[in-house]
Amino acid sequence: MNAEPTPPALPDHSDGFTLIELLIVLVVVGILAAIALPAYQSYVRKSRRSDATVALRALQFAQEKYRANNSSYGTLAQLGMSSTTDSGYYTLAVSNVSGTGYTLSASAVSGSSQASDSGCTTLTLQQSGATQTTTPSSCWSK
Repeated sequence: MNAEPTPPALPDHSDGFTLIELLIVLVVVGILAAIALPAYQSYVRKSRRSDATVALRALQFAQEKYRANNSSYGTLAQLGMSSTTDSGYYTLAVSNVSGTGYTLSASAVSGSSQASDSGCTTLTLQQSGATQTTTPSSCWSK
């Protein structure tokens, strides 16, 4: 007689994770992501904001260099500067140009992530004689 071999017995417990354990891990990961993502986005917006302040300072330097050779400050075209920041998140503008001052501004490009940078969508540097004003002051890093 041919006896068929019996299959090996299954262990009492199997290795692996239960559905409950996997759900708990997913909930914990979801909570961590909900906390970390907004903080990360805030840091990214702040670092991009520094691109705007650096560009405005470069424009300020170009204005002073231009004024050293001319009777008034220059327009963006006269300065030979780009109308956007290197990163492309801000549009630069020069206004109120005179022999004693100017206003420089960097405005967030609509549709970009910087457009949601509440309170800091437009950064302004105003030079009037010996007085310099930067607004909003909370958006300019110290």
